This record gives sequence, structure tokens and C-alpha cells, in this order.
Amino acid sequence: MNRRAFVAILPFVFASFSFGGDVAPPAAPPEPTVGVVSLFNGKDLTGWDGDPKLWSVKDGVIRGESTPENPCKSNTFLIYTGGAAQPAQIADFELRLSYRIHGGNSGVQYRSKHLVGHKDNKWVASGYQAEIADLPGKDGFLYEEKGTGRGGVQGKKSYLAWVGDKVEIGEDGVSKVTGSLGEHDAIAKACKKGEWNDYIIIAKGNHVQHFINGVQTVDYTEPENLKREKGRERRVVSSGTFALQRHDATSKTWFRNIRVKVLPE
Repeated sequence: MNRRAFVAILPFVFASFSFGGDVAPPAAPPEPTVGVVSLFNGKDLTGWDGDPKLWSVKDGVIRGESTPENPCKSNTFLIYTGGAAQPAQIADFELRLSYRIHGGNSGVQYRSKHLVGHKDNKWVASGYQAEIADLPGKDGFLYEEKGTGRGGVQGKKSYLAWVGDKVEIGEDGVSKVTGSLGEHDAIAKACKKGEWNDYIIIAKGNHVQHFINGVQTVDYTEPENLKREKGRERRVVSSGTFALQRHDATSKTWFRNIRVKVLPE
């Protein structure tokens, strides 16, 4: 190789060394300017249903709080029941909200089903969950609440996609890591512990993405059909409602600016 050719490829050589753990994960899309509907009026829980002992509104914020005097004894949810501007059943969407948490963990349910008459309490939901946690490195992963256990990342059947992973679920129902969005710990730093964080969840067909503070945390894809298991046909959950989780015996979670843009199917 002559000197001129060697010099010409140097930028590409150095560029290749800049990728890996330090590569910036994909950024979130900009806020839509039209078609955005607010799911929370900032005043009360109109359009939502949950245990009034655990959920309230103050200063324009939804507050989920459990205390030793009023503990949360099992997973319970504040479930979006719909309103004139936006029905509860939604297929493809961009959901945006802000959250803050103190203690324990929580989550945002989407494409979920209200399990009316569940043995634990009357406010139980099943479906996809975007994780929220007062623990470093967990915010933003994809969990399946009361599902069929079709995941398998991180050694957990209900973990569909871990922070920093691109995941595809096979027709056998098992999650497979197919790529990386960047180094886990670097992505985890996007979350601001104890402060307000911005969550974006995008679901389009069989493709799901999560973003926290503009940084993508997971990228997840399912096949159109999954194999039968124990007599049940497992399909992509293509629509459902939203819900906010109250999980721990003593913790606090706050939510505000909950808004959605429905996408064409």
C-alpha cells in the first residue's frame, strides 16, 4: 500500500475504534407537532381507574404512594379507561410522559388488558411493561406483566429485552439478543436518579422501542405468530390500554404530562 492510500484510510481506521462501549445509542424522535392527545387533565383522575387509597392528584401530578399505614399488598394499577378525545384501546402509538420515583420499582403498561375479577385486587393489568426503578441500570427494560413467560433474557422468563439490547423473539417464543444499542452502563446513565425523567414508548406493529431522556434503551421485535404452548396460541399483542403500576409496600411514584400520538396501523 502506498503512503497516499494509507493516509486516506486513517480516518476510517480511527472511526472504527470509536465504536463499541462508547458509541452513542440511537436518539429519540422529536416531539410530534400534530395529533398529540393528553391522557391526563392535570386536575383529577378522570379517564383513569385505580385504588383511591393509593392514587391521587396534586399540583398537576399523578401520585402513587404506599406507606406502612397504607401499604400496597399486591401489584395494582391505575388503568386508563379512555375519554372522548382518546379511547382506551390503542394499537400503534407514541406515548410520552415524565416520571419520578422514590423507593422500589414501578412501570408503564401498554397494549395491556384489564384483568377484571383478578384474585389479587380489581385493578390488575397484563401486557407489556416499560420498567421504572429506583435502582441503577433497570429503567427502560421491557417486562411482560402476567404474561406467558415468552422472554428469557437475563435469565428471567418475563424479561423480554434488557437495557442496551436489540432483541427478536423467535417463533419458539424465546427472546434472542441480536445486537446492541450501546454499553449498558453508559445507557443507564441517561436516567436521573430521584429526578424527573422523560419516557418515550413507541409501538408500531410488532416493533417496540423505549427511550429515557432521549436515549434508546431497548429495541424489540416479535414474529407475526408464535407457536402454541400449553394449548394457548401466543400472538403479538397488537392493541390494548395503558396503566401505571403501584408495586411496593412503601414507595412513591409520580407521573405527569402523559400524552399520546396514535400512529396509522
